[in-house]
Amino acid sequence: MKECEIKELYNLEETIAKELLESVTYPWEALPKIADFIVEIGNKLDPEKYEKKGEDVWIAKSAKVAPTAYINGPAIIGEGAEIRHCAFIRGKAIVGNGAVVGNSTELKNVILFNKVQVPHYNYVGDSILGYKSHMGAGSITSNVKSDKKLVVIKNGKEQIKTGIKKFGAMLGDEVEIGCGTVLNPGSIIGKNTNIYPLSSVRGVVPKNSIYKNKNEVVTKW
Repeated sequence: MKECEIKELYNLEETIAKELLESVTYPWEALPKIADFIVEIGNKLDPEKYEKKGEDVWIAKSAKVAPTAYINGPAIIGEGAEIRHCAFIRGKAIVGNGAVVGNSTELKNVILFNKVQVPHYNYVGDSILGYKSHMGAGSITSNVKSDKKLVVIKNGKEQIKTGIKKFGAMLGDEVEIGCGTVLNPGSIIGKNTNIYPLSSVRGVVPKNSIYKNKNEVVTKW
């Protein structure tokens, strides 16, 4: 599935995780490697720009972190990022430059590219969010199937067995997710696509699309 490859979804110049993502073909292949990658590059970050706080937590000096936010390592918080009131970063998280992690938002085993916004009551787990992607209030990535089986990527009759049990969503660059949407395990959203509010999404949604429901996906003009 070419549309699921990293080169089709992301501009790798917009993430500190470029080297990690260049080492794999599909973005979910990077999920098991995030923690080790953070520790590897964290120790190489410029101490003039980043400060190490706690065990394997690096926070840019220009980032704004609310005193009520919780950040567990390994984690990197990029330059100019904003971590708001009661944000819960459970670990294995890269928050890109200028990104926003909002009120009561929870992150776990994720890469947020630069200028990603997850600003209101979002859960983002085992996922990668591309440059300038935005999740509306209350939208979440569901990262474990109800039957607890391994996630399979489905696009019509095509399938890819990922071999992964915990897998949320891969959002391409500049994706807009409407409020209250559930991205079911293994969702792949192509770049520049809009998802209507209150949607339940699964499988592959093409780039440059507007998704109303599984039977109404139209190409942007």
